[in-house]
Amino acid sequence: MSIGIAVMGLIVGFLVGLTGVGGAALLTPILIMTGIHPTIAVGTDLLYNSITKLFGVIQHWKQKTINFKLMKYLAMGSIPSAVAAIGILHLFESVYHNQEKIIQHALGYVLVLVAIAILIRTFFDKKIRPNRWQLKQIEEKRGLTIGIGAIFGFIVGLTSIGSGSLFALAMLYLYRLSASELVGTDIAHAFLLVTVAGLLHANAGSVNYVLVGNLLIGSIPGVLMGSTLSAKVPTKPLRAVVAAIVIFSGIKLIG
Repeated sequence: MSIGIAVMGLIVGFLVGLTGVGGAALLTPILIMTGIHPTIAVGTDLLYNSITKLFGVIQHWKQKTINFKLMKYLAMGSIPSAVAAIGILHLFESVYHNQEKIIQHALGYVLVLVAIAILIRTFFDKKIRPNRWQLKQIEEKRGLTIGIGAIFGFIVGLTSIGSGSLFALAMLYLYRLSASELVGTDIAHAFLLVTVAGLLHANAGSVNYVLVGNLLIGSIPGVLMGSTLSAKVPTKPLRAVVAAIVIFSGIKLIG
């Protein structure tokens, strides 16, 4: 079991490093399909994500590629919203005992949404940028930014998915950021969000720590290998393949 999970982490990490596509969209449905309860899969993935993103935050902090104002506004919406999502989940479990079914169906729909976001970013990037929203100052978009944080934060709290892919898409088309600043801000905000959500899930007993350890053993070398190859391999077709896998996983979970 542990070797299989480590290999799974290696493959997911490799694909993340190679394509830049969020690992949660690949990992969470795979965990569920291997027989792990949706609640444990979500909680475990959030904590695993928090640990992996910490290394990215340290690197981007050193490089000064984090837009703290944008991160603050997003977090003002996303963190309370994620807390609310987790609270609602536990309320439904205590009253209706259907938490697993809610998570599984929510995961399915969000995976389809994430796959669409990947395809938009892959094939329509140049047609959408630049636009008038990017020309406005961040202060002018404060309410919009907090609102985006609240919507996507709720999704992350519920499913563990979207802390990278959905927020990155919003940042890409609504704000003027350099490529490195976009990545740095996205990782820093995602770290805050998944850490809070992961700790709440851990407090509720929804984290498998052995599973987290096994995934990290495989995924860290996987990410390094994928990142090394990413400059030499055309990523657009690979992203399209990953999006197709994510859509298939989503439809399977809904069904």
